[in-house]
Formats: sequence, structure tokens, C-alpha cells
Amino acid sequence: MACKLDHHARLSVAPMMDWTDRHCRMFHRQFSREVLLYTEMVTAPALVRGDATHLLEYNAAEHPLALQLGGSDPAELAEAVRIACGFGYAEINLNVGCPSDRVQSGCFGAILMERPALVAECVAAMIAASDGPEITVKCRIGVDNQDPSDVLPDFLQQISAAGVRRVTIHARKAWLQGLSPKENRDVPPLNYPLVHAMKAAFPGMHLSINGGITDLDQAEAHLAVGLDGVMIGRAAYHEPARILGGADRRIFGRPGPDVSAEAAVVAMRPYIAAHLAAGGKLAQVTRHMLGAFAGRPGARGWRRILSEQGHRSGAGLEVLDAALAQIADPHRKAG
Repeated sequence: MACKLDHHARLSVAPMMDWTDRHCRMFHRQFSREVLLYTEMVTAPALVRGDATHLLEYNAAEHPLALQLGGSDPAELAEAVRIACGFGYAEINLNVGCPSDRVQSGCFGAILMERPALVAECVAAMIAASDGPEITVKCRIGVDNQDPSDVLPDFLQQISAAGVRRVTIHARKAWLQGLSPKENRDVPPLNYPLVHAMKAAFPGMHLSINGGITDLDQAEAHLAVGLDGVMIGRAAYHEPARILGGADRRIFGRPGPDVSAEAAVVAMRPYIAAHLAAGGKLAQVTRHMLGAFAGRPGARGWRRILSEQGHRSGAGLEVLDAALAQIADPHRKAG
């Protein structure tokens, strides 16, 4: 399983709160059979104390799929892993990178960069509790006034000693004081060379890089200098065809052709129909599809129809078809 996951982790889509839900992941999967997908972060307390196992449900077609957990209590994280193991995830990832106030108040996420020994204890407990999924970590290079060149090697050493083999590093500090979560995605400077240096320092670890990567050219450049994987977040969400449509060919070496946005949208029809038949709303799915045709003629009409009509009571596949007609004929007026 590890070797197979190493392959898929050459390119992954970042876990993003309110974005990478099961409908989003299903859409992304239409573009790529190979890319590793991640859930939104699910907190260990929600699973263990809140009985929120519905948060773990997904469609088997989403595989290869990883679950991201948030927490800082080793026993609670271990129990969350035991619960999650019954759902068949390929990987369970510990969030040591989220800088939000809510996450800080729960003493997990990026603030754990200040407590590497606790993280090592957490992942050791998670590994012991797992009966299959690989336990991995997503982290920052440091927080606040930490010196990343000192902090990151020590952090990797401690979690490696605890049994973690695969880590995704967001190549920015998180400023827990003074910056919002949104600002923490853009303001702290990127330090790609430090992450590259970590691969040289820890050749036995599978290291992926995240942060500021907006196209496959950049992804290929990071892989070319020796990194094992690349994780892309917002660019993959906002322009899935550009990022994911050619990923299987360029990153994974599968023969083409690349997957077009039209093909991915059409492939979603049976899934959307089933969702509607089960009582779901069209916009719950199509809100993740607004960027499908980014930069193309008709893209504005596509977004407008889905945004304005997708929320209406009884909205069905006819709305999707009307939106798609804007791409086929960008001068056509919306009904």
C-alpha cells in the first residue's frame, strides 16, 4: 500500500475547509484517476465525543483518498483512527498546519509546531491504532518567531523517529499572532529551498511540498529537484481542468488524451442525478464546479447560471445543461 500511495502522492489536492467535501472530490476525480485527494479536516473530538461519523462518509469512486484529522490528544486521536479505519481510507493525515483561531484554541493545527514531542506522541499513538491506513503529517516550516532552519529539521527528526514516513510541508511559516488564516496563505514568504534541503537531510522520508504552486510546470520543477510529491490547493479548486486535466499524463506518465472540462462535467451527470434523487440540492455539487471553464469563452455565463439558478427549489440537470450551453455557444443568452 505504501508504494502505491507514494505513487499517487506525486500530486495531491490539499485539504481545504468548506471546499474539499465529497462533492468537490468527486468532481476532481473526473479529471484524474491518479491524484491523491484529501478530505476537509475532521476533528478527533467530533468523531470520538460527538459521534460525527457521518463526516467520514464518501463515494468509493473518490479513491485514492486520504482523511485529514485535527487534534492533539494522543488517546483521542488513536480512537479517531480506530473509528476511521472502518471506512477504508488509504491514508490518515494529522493537521499540523492550520492557523485558524478555532484550531489554536483547541491546541491543534499549526500551533503544534511549537510542541514536536507532543506531535511525535500523537502520531505514535495513531500508528499503533491503525490497521491499514498510513499515518502522515501536514505541517508548516515553523510559526511566529521560530527559526525554520532549526525548527523544521528537529520536527521531522522527532516524527520520523515516531514512525512517520510521509510528510507534506507547507513552505511558509504561520503567524499565529497578527495574521488571519487567509493572510497566512499568502503573506508569509515562501521558502522552497528549505523544503528541498529537508529532502537531502531526510532521504528516507517521502516529502511533498505545498504552498504557492499554481501550475504543473512548477510541480514538475519541484519533482525534478528530488522532492517526492507536490500538493496544490486553491489553483486546483479554482481551475481544475488546467491543473488536474493533464496531471495523469504529465505527472504520472499515463497516455493521453487529457481530460477536458466538458468531459468532466458530463461524467458528473449520473452522480448529480443520484444526489438529487436522494433529496440533495443541485448547488451542493455545482458550487464546486464554477471554475471548470476558467479562462474560456462562456465561462462567465456558466458561472452565472449555476450561481443564480442552482440554489432554486427543484433545480435539476436542466440547469447544468443550460450552463454548459454557454460554453458551446458563449454568445447564447441565458434563459
